[in-house]
Amino acid sequence: MKKVALALTVLVCVLASSFGVYAADDLSLSALTLTTNPDGSQEYSVTLQILIFMTALSFIPAAIIMMTSFTRIVVVMAILRQAFGLQQTPSNQVIIGLTLFLTLFIMTPVYNQVNETAIQPYLADQLTSVEAIDRGKIPLRAFMLEQTRVKDLDTLSAMAGIETVDKPTDLPMTVIIPAFIISELKTAFQIGFILFIPFLIIDLVVASILMAMGMMMLSPMIVSLPFKLMLFVLVDGWNLVIGTIATSYGMGS
Repeated sequence: MKKVALALTVLVCVLASSFGVYAADDLSLSALTLTTNPDGSQEYSVTLQILIFMTALSFIPAAIIMMTSFTRIVVVMAILRQAFGLQQTPSNQVIIGLTLFLTLFIMTPVYNQVNETAIQPYLADQLTSVEAIDRGKIPLRAFMLEQTRVKDLDTLSAMAGIETVDKPTDLPMTVIIPAFIISELKTAFQIGFILFIPFLIIDLVVASILMAMGMMMLSPMIVSLPFKLMLFVLVDGWNLVIGTIATSYGMGS
């Protein structure tokens, strides 16, 4: 048995060494190359581009959350659920799913611009990968700057040591992205505050009535919940909430 194990070990070592020699002599890692174009720009080989793309996949969730409308929508939905006084309805899966599709709806014009200016020319070999990335950042940067407050840009610029720029588009993405996130959070809390007020009034009215009736042992949340649900349904709340969020991004205007 030991001889069989030893033979298998030797065979594996031989195969591994043979593959290593083959890779070193014949392939020479020719797939992982960096080519300098006549104009001075550099172009990565297709294999290296795929490797970079697969590595970048781990950052896509963060990009979706922080560089799109996802943050504002999910925060508003969470505040709305808290205003109802419900902990699990709608569930987290429903909120995240709704947020993803609303994000897709809102970001479709931006994606169309990126597709026309960067993705399709790159697939047609009209642009290099670096040029496609530079062109693809333009619509996304314009979207973020449109939703970002000047005060937040000034604060992040000062922290980054950038004193003056001719226009906001000259700022690096490392400044624009955090400023955009801060602005999104502030806007989301403003919308959430407006949504919270009617439900808070119902809670106060119900709590006052129960106190006046001496029913202090009965939780006001249990009594007020049906009234809040009825109010939300009567005013077609989901339509208003979704319409408010979409309008805040200039959709339909």
